[in-house]
Amino acid sequence: MQHEVASLDRVVKGTCDPRFKAVYEAFERNFQKHGEVGAAVAVYWKGQPVVDLWGGYRDGARRLPWQSDTMVCMMSVAKGISATAMAMVYDRGLIDLYAPVARYWPEFAQAGKADITVCQALSHLAGVPVADSARDGDIYDFDAMARALAAQAPLWLPGTTQVYHSATLGHIIGMLVKKLTGKSLGRFIREEISGPLGADYQIGLTAEEEARCATMIPSPSNLVNAAKRAAPDSVAFRSWQSLPASEDFNSHLWRSSEIPSVNGHGTARGVARIYAALSLGGGLDGVTLGRPSSFQELTREQLSAARSLDSDVHERVAMAYRLNSPPHRPTGPNMSSFGHSGAGGAQSFADPEAQVGYCYGCNKMHDGRDIGPRAGSLIDATYRAISQAET
Repeated sequence: MQHEVASLDRVVKGTCDPRFKAVYEAFERNFQKHGEVGAAVAVYWKGQPVVDLWGGYRDGARRLPWQSDTMVCMMSVAKGISATAMAMVYDRGLIDLYAPVARYWPEFAQAGKADITVCQALSHLAGVPVADSARDGDIYDFDAMARALAAQAPLWLPGTTQVYHSATLGHIIGMLVKKLTGKSLGRFIREEISGPLGADYQIGLTAEEEARCATMIPSPSNLVNAAKRAAPDSVAFRSWQSLPASEDFNSHLWRSSEIPSVNGHGTARGVARIYAALSLGGGLDGVTLGRPSSFQELTREQLSAARSLDSDVHERVAMAYRLNSPPHRPTGPNMSSFGHSGAGGAQSFADPEAQVGYCYGCNKMHDGRDIGPRAGSLIDATYRAISQAET
């Protein structure tokens, strides 16, 4: 049974199963001790919502309280939701994951990319983390980015180097979904995932949705901001050269465009609900996204002899999803967990073993590439609660 919770100073609101009181306490400590401004956390367990908390402020001036329906940009959490769309396309028999990308997107064959497989592209092995011909501001134009990516020559022999396709993965998935279904990735998510599940998460917002957004408070050295200060010839800078330096992740263009790698917005409740379905094999409350075997295929770890340019951070990679990757990106005790984190601290995942769907989103961004103390404490508290509930 859930009950309403609220701290004495009304910072934290929402509902929490009494067995998950530790999550509420950790969430409140984030405001008291870790500088949280505004945030939300939600947990499903065994198909049921057990935590739905929000608190703090939508804005840096701390004048607008975070509401139950406040949407927040969760950055690369979008990659995990995009991966779910890809899994659904695969489940419908529309794509062979081991065929060349160019079979479905012929323009991608340019500049030595004819043999790159869908699996390689989804697993950050395609060698195209950059789109060098994209101009400043093209990030807001999906078609312009797709053309630049199609024209891009691989930076190394495809399949030999695994490096995070931070900015380009979403466009690869988006073009495949568009070619195979006739829908943009944002429309596919809205009509095939969020809509049927009643999950409040979108890529490309309406005006009404924009009005519910929290104001992001960028940190100096989150992955994207750090890249904008990197050497101009570096992979990091080139990955984000199409993003104007003035973008603070709050502009109308940022919120309304489809930038599938990074600009998904939603509530923690909505994303946790999507992952709750995946934690149960692909279905929740009568809505089926796909067969368990399809999600299992995309969440298989992609082991490779390829060298990595991201060796300072340990990450286990599946097809577009990220797997549980302690110590830098832990998502609980079970190594079968999958999902995606977001620059600045957002975390989202499904744990099929414990049947957990989880999401945390915040507007004050965290520096660095680890998950940070705020997200980490909430994940730890979630699994402490589960362990106690099962004894």
